[in-house]
Amino acid sequence: QLQASGGGLAQAGGSLRLSCVASGRILSINDMGWYRQAPGKQRELVASITSGGSTNYVDLVKGRFTISRDNAKNTVYLQMNSLKPEDTAAYYCNAEILTQLLGNHLGYWGQGTLVTVSS
Repeated sequence: QLQASGGGLAQAGGSLRLSCVASGRILSINDMGWYRQAPGKQRELVASITSGGSTNYVDLVKGRFTISRDNAKNTVYLQMNSLKPEDTAAYYCNAEILTQLLGNHLGYWGQGTLVTVSS
């Protein structure tokens, strides 16, 4: 349902852009977001964006990361600039998707994409 891509290896100070495409039966998508999980740590919210474009960021990435979405393409992006070694983690996308007319928006997860930042 959600396919993430764009992870990889970057040097400190570099940039990467993550993408996540929702597919299948989609009637509407509410909030979309990116989470990350570093080894030995809990998964944490990095950034989120509403269907109307309002954004929210964890303090650690404010001013460095930008979340955006293309509603026509059912895609959410995460532009990551000024990367730091502590940004190293598996990044997961999440979306609240309505698939049935009389149903509710349910949360779906992408498979995760690994970001490694070297010092």
